[in-house]
Amino acid sequence: MNSEVTLMEGQEQPTDTTQAATAPVSNQLTFADLNISEDILRAVTDMGFVSPSPIQAEAIPPILEGRDVIGQAQTGTGKTAAFGIPALELIDPTDKRVQVLVLCPTRELALQVADEVKKLAKYKRGIKVESIYGGDSIERQIRALKSGVHIVIGTPGRVMDHMERNTLKLDHVKMMILDEADEMLDMGFREDIESILEDMPDERQTILFSATMSKPIMTITQRFQNDPVLVKVVKKELTNQNIEQVYFEVKPKAKVEVMSRLIDMYDLKLLLVFCNTKKKVDEIVEDLQLRGYQAEGLHGDLRQAQRNNVMSKFRSGVTSILVATDVAARGIDVEDVDAVINFDIPLDEEYYVHRIGRTGRAGKSGRAFSLVSRDEKYRFREIQNYTKVKVEKGVIPSFEDIVGLRKARFIEQLREMIAGSEDLNLYEDMLTTLHHAGFTTEQIVAALVKRSMGIEKNEFSDMSLGLEEDRRNDRRGERFDDRRGSRNDGSRFGDRRGTGRFGDRDDRRGSRNDGPRFGDRDSGPRGDRAPRERDANMTRLFVSIGRRDYVRPGDIVGAIAGEADIPGGSIGHIDIYDKFTYVDVPREHVNRVLDAMEGNTIKGRRVSIEVAR
Repeated sequence: MNSEVTLMEGQEQPTDTTQAATAPVSNQLTFADLNISEDILRAVTDMGFVSPSPIQAEAIPPILEGRDVIGQAQTGTGKTAAFGIPALELIDPTDKRVQVLVLCPTRELALQVADEVKKLAKYKRGIKVESIYGGDSIERQIRALKSGVHIVIGTPGRVMDHMERNTLKLDHVKMMILDEADEMLDMGFREDIESILEDMPDERQTILFSATMSKPIMTITQRFQNDPVLVKVVKKELTNQNIEQVYFEVKPKAKVEVMSRLIDMYDLKLLLVFCNTKKKVDEIVEDLQLRGYQAEGLHGDLRQAQRNNVMSKFRSGVTSILVATDVAARGIDVEDVDAVINFDIPLDEEYYVHRIGRTGRAGKSGRAFSLVSRDEKYRFREIQNYTKVKVEKGVIPSFEDIVGLRKARFIEQLREMIAGSEDLNLYEDMLTTLHHAGFTTEQIVAALVKRSMGIEKNEFSDMSLGLEEDRRNDRRGERFDDRRGSRNDGSRFGDRRGTGRFGDRDDRRGSRNDGPRFGDRDSGPRGDRAPRERDANMTRLFVSIGRRDYVRPGDIVGAIAGEADIPGGSIGHIDIYDKFTYVDVPREHVNRVLDAMEGNTIKGRRVSIEVAR
């Protein structure tokens, strides 16, 4: 029978892990009450923490006792310290072998976890922590592992690579930690995770953290954990009532323009903008800076010193707009954020909750704006179903609205300057001088106002930036006809697939010897569907592994998503043949995928991957 503790986020914690959440509690719980070493206490103090978060208070004691633990908590609740502190207490620095392994779904999270564990280990002499992930030099990682590492933090794909090379030995692992296990399963890593766990010593602790307790998660816990303590940290409500939530249907190429108009319309002074990829962060920051905004980016490619500099400028108000990925933004706690803008709709409903929770704090009001393109509308409906909040559709401010608003603000600023300045006489002769130069008063005023306001027409000024329903329906009908063929020609797939209504079996499903396999894809809604025209935004890649290598679509998705650090849901159609595979990936991620997969393995076989000819 599992022990279970359920806490509301922000609730004080009982010190006995077997007590119910309603037990009497002390309001003075500190890290010193958790029976951790002086070295760790000093490091925690240096990091600015005194009281543990709910997940830390409830997870640390049973982990220190040697128990297996299931921690159900969302991101941003302090999970890293919850397992990092007990892991460090377990390490024998004199033993140079790997004693703790942490699996993370993405490179960004692996780097973040490694960075925090290193901070916690600040006064623990001789403890070495190493992160291993795709996209980094595997030779450098091999050298680091050979020199002796106590704690390894990595992505499943790269961990498997090192295990197969015999450069990562797990014979003496005392503690195995799965961080964000549900996300790793969603990315197709289930087989890798199970394989890694099977290679672990039987006598070990297994710690699992997950935002959700799905059936696959429970299967893993039942198979690989021994009488675990279940600790839940749940939110009292998913979204803050003080946050005004509005969405705008926007053409993808017009998102930066719409965001700029919203900044001007609502006079936003401190703003968080969320994107799904690092590349998009860099692109948006560049666009905003070109428009004159004080913007900085935050993502996993930044060194810690760069990250600290960016955050320092944002907290002080030197930078007014921070553009970030979800993983890189974890742990950000900045007061007085006016608004959050979802430039990309998050791939996970929980991310939406975490994002908008950065504004409207401490009883203050906040705003959350979501820019929804055509391809994101279904996902945004799922988010509304999840949060049980109907988000109102907003009207995109027009160019004329913004010009009028800026004119009004300019007049007010001018009024204040005239009323408060005593040295305007120094410039009174300028009007006469400019008249002598041949300019009219109207020209002079217009030019000065334009220079001050900094606004001018662009390609979006005179066009509709929203999604027109009639045009979308027309295009949808055209795509449907192209894909299915006309009703009269009897062909389901048009000229592309043959003359019969459905074509013969080999045409539809692929021949037994060399046709693509569609029926066994198990990694999402792309499975079990017939061939179709590829999206113009997707690029087809050739992968030198196929059915004869017993590869499944989930293996392809897991490898690419994990190593290239892209969402598994963004990967498109997969055609598996006997000796090779075709996979569609978003055009914007092609170079990242090619770089990350170079020299990597899938199902233990080294693969080459290139753009399909």
